Amino acid sequence: MFRLLYLVLLLSATHLSSSLFLPDSPELHRLLNRFENELEANVTASTSGSRVRRAIPWSDREEILLLHNKLRGGVYPTASNMEYMIWDDELERSATHWAEQCIWEHGPHDLLKSIGQNLAVHWGRYRSPAYHVQAWYDEVKDYTYPYAHECNPWCPERCSGPMCTHYTQLVWATSNRVGCAVHVCPSMNVWGETWENAVYLVCNYSPKGNWIGEAPYQHGRPCSQCPPSYGGVCKDNLCYKGTPQRPETPDMNEVEKPQVPVQVEITQSKPVTRSKPKPSTPKMSTTPKSNRFLTQNIKCETKMRDKCKGATCNRFNCPVNCLYSNAKVWGTMYYDVQSSICRAAIHYGVIDNNGGLVEVTRKDNVPFFVKATKNGIESFSKYKIANAFVVAQVEVKSVDCYTRVADICPISSHHSTCPRVQCPASCKTQPSYWAPVIGSGVYADSSSICRAALHAGVIKASGGYVDILAMEKKNSYTGSLKNGVQSESKSQAQGRAFRVFTVRE
Repeated sequence: MFRLLYLVLLLSATHLSSSLFLPDSPELHRLLNRFENELEANVTASTSGSRVRRAIPWSDREEILLLHNKLRGGVYPTASNMEYMIWDDELERSATHWAEQCIWEHGPHDLLKSIGQNLAVHWGRYRSPAYHVQAWYDEVKDYTYPYAHECNPWCPERCSGPMCTHYTQLVWATSNRVGCAVHVCPSMNVWGETWENAVYLVCNYSPKGNWIGEAPYQHGRPCSQCPPSYGGVCKDNLCYKGTPQRPETPDMNEVEKPQVPVQVEITQSKPVTRSKPKPSTPKMSTTPKSNRFLTQNIKCETKMRDKCKGATCNRFNCPVNCLYSNAKVWGTMYYDVQSSICRAAIHYGVIDNNGGLVEVTRKDNVPFFVKATKNGIESFSKYKIANAFVVAQVEVKSVDCYTRVADICPISSHHSTCPRVQCPASCKTQPSYWAPVIGSGVYADSSSICRAALHAGVIKASGGYVDILAMEKKNSYTGSLKNGVQSESKSQAQGRAFRVFTVRE
């Protein structure tokens, strides 16, 4: 008699736990038995090198989808907004990439900001991926659904066992795409132990779930609160669109191929065609404008790549009705620089269709861009390293005449935007020893923001709003008398510098 050692481990988005699968229905037994023999043969072939390497067999994909949707449609209490889940090739590729690393933790970290992820690993007798999917769902036995009246303003954490986040991600109503991969790792470190021939399952979800303080779905009559995009169609208690929208990867390839040539054509033609007819006029008109305003007014179609790359290209004012523009967006949270700035901001929830201010921070070499439908905008995915940007709300602070940049804007980089500030009236009459101004045009960060703005002519004595750009420090500052405010000179100054800008009416 020989014995097989078998162990199943599960990992959630934030915790580690172990779990054992206990089938709960004859139908599920039949499903698992039907695929188990086939998958055992697949693993044997793959370890011997005779099998063509695939992310996951088609039979497994269909089984994972079937089981996900069966379990999502049967939640209790019933869900009014549970969406039908479809397979996503981009998520499958990203899951494959991570599974092949054979690292027993969630990753890669950049991707986790925009997707959800469930992991499982075992060794010994092979098990179907559906085995692990059911084990994730079985955490429901330790989970108590938080009803709406309890979520005021945030839903309580109702997990009485060691782990429930596999379950909540699996039944997260708006996570309507999944892509998984299985990889046999010759050697894998699992909680300090080395496992040989470990079978590693990675499932990626989009849009991601498990947001703290939110319930995984809304309770109510099935399909009674489906998003409008589903057109009122319901299938097996799930909001359903009809034919799965699978062929989006070829469409994405079509879009990506002309991106670089189109951009080169635009950047080359603009300076040439506009500089020859009027060589001097643009320079004289644009230079004062760029010096005066930190915030740029842009169109719905304006891409991040279209804008300048300097420090004053971090704050933008978007117009109304960008929700209905055809401009494209790639990614979720991290957006490709080919994306529309304003539509990315709506997608992320920074602004709505009424437009408004958007703060942009640029990022280099983001490896993945994951599609998601949020706030009425459907973004595209891109499985390719590219420069990116993130969007945020512009913070507005009311300050007094003595507030310094060093008080409200810690400087952590060469250039950094600060909150927009609202200055009160009467700062002009404040004594310089309480509210000093050091420098001219560029000021030391120990200066009064509002009195520096008065000195620069950005606001009047009645006060107003000021945009601030924090900069690298200067070795010395020169004082001057401007607009009724006397600034000071200073050499060997400490701290950073800043400039002040007029806020557009």
